[in-house]
Amino acid sequence: MTPEDFIFREIVAEDNPQIARVIRNVLEEFDAPTTGTAYEDKATDNMHAAYQGKKESYSVVVYNNTVVGGAGFAHLAGAEATVCEFQKMYFLPIARKKGLAGKLLRHCLQKATAAGYTQCYLETMPNMESAQALYKKNGFESLDQPIGNTGHCSCSVWMLKKL
Repeated sequence: MTPEDFIFREIVAEDNPQIARVIRNVLEEFDAPTTGTAYEDKATDNMHAAYQGKKESYSVVVYNNTVVGGAGFAHLAGAEATVCEFQKMYFLPIARKKGLAGKLLRHCLQKATAAGYTQCYLETMPNMESAQALYKKNGFESLDQPIGNTGHCSCSVWMLKKL
C-alpha cells in the first residue's frame, strides 16, 4: 500500500462511529487517560456535527472505505478570535509512517489560514513523541503553559504556531 491508496476528504455524518473508534483506539494504544483527553469529549461521538461552523473543519483519511485517521481545527475556546486549535489528529497503525500526518497537518493549517486564523495552538501528551517531532518540523514551538480552555487537563505538552 502506498500513500496514494489513502483518500483525504471532509468528514460526513456516517464517519462518526469510525472516527470515534480511531480516536479511542489510539488513545488506548498510547495508555492515555480516558479523562481529560479527547477520549471523553462529547464531540468525539459526533465529530461531523462538531465541525460544521464556518471557521472549523475536520478531515478524515480513508483506506478501503474505512476511516483510518483524521484531524481538524476550530476556534480555541477562551482565546482571541484569531487563534485556532489543531484538534484530534489520530491515525491507526496502518496509516502511519507514510507522510499522511504531515500532509493532513499542512492541509488543516492552510484551511485555518484561509478561515482567518493567525495562530494555531495544540496540546498533546509527552509520550506522543512522533507527533511532537512532526509539529516542530512544521513550525510549532513549545509553550511553558497552556492557553485557552480545551478541557484536556491530561495533555501536558502545549505548542503554538504563527500562521
